Amino acid sequence: MMRIDAHHHVWTLARADYGWLTPERGPIYRDFGLADLMPHLAAAAIEGTILVQAAPTEAETAFMLDVAKSSEPVRGVVGWIDFDAPDAADRVDAIAERELLVGLRPMVQDIADDDWLLRPELAAPLEAMVRHDLVFDALVLPRHLPRLVQVVDRHPDLQFVLDHFGKPRLATGEIAAWKDDIARLAARANVVCKLSGLATEAAPNWQVADLREAVHHALACFGPQRLLWGSDWPVVNLAGGYAHWFAAAQRLLADLSSEARAAIFGGNAARIYLSSRGRPTSRK
Repeated sequence: MMRIDAHHHVWTLARADYGWLTPERGPIYRDFGLADLMPHLAAAAIEGTILVQAAPTEAETAFMLDVAKSSEPVRGVVGWIDFDAPDAADRVDAIAERELLVGLRPMVQDIADDDWLLRPELAAPLEAMVRHDLVFDALVLPRHLPRLVQVVDRHPDLQFVLDHFGKPRLATGEIAAWKDDIARLAARANVVCKLSGLATEAAPNWQVADLREAVHHALACFGPQRLLWGSDWPVVNLAGGYAHWFAAAQRLLADLSSEARAAIFGGNAARIYLSSRGRPTSRK
């Protein structure tokens, strides 16, 4: 079974549409391309990836699709469209013509309106995503999880992927409400959870033990067939780097069967993102 990194980025600062990416971000405030990623993939025996948007522009989605087209390891792209545009559904129809597009991700965590997910106008583009077998990546914060449950219930035929566990507040330990919301979300069959982004939510110099409660809770709620591992590279460079996070995930999942670990580290990503779109995997 192919091992897949289900969440990474590339960016070029000169494109100037990464509003969140400022000099204060230190080690990640520079260009990152696939050539920088390849040594990490080789070290972890990862053969395929899902490239995920990092800017709220359709221009960046076109940029990523061009990158993916010329790079065999990139199996699919999760892009962005303007979901607030009056013709949002038409925009979904148009971008869906690109064969390597496998999903879309509004940057909900950066939207000022906490109820944005509940807007009735969102229904049309989400239904368009269903028609094109596109996955909805949910980049949300803990306060958005109750709203996300409502959206999931409104669109039972749409596949949702919860990015970064919904960003639990690991650094402060305030995760009781998050645990309740994760359990409710996991009760919906059309939601899976991405095992990614936890390193940057933990306290500086985190240890594996700092992540264990959140990972075991999500594993208990979603099960190994509904978890997908992702690096969140290069953002993970802010919290220990690719190899450190990959090794931590392996330790956290060490008690699972080899089949369950293979699913989390690749099989589930292939099923969720690549069963009907994207670049086919070379083997099952």
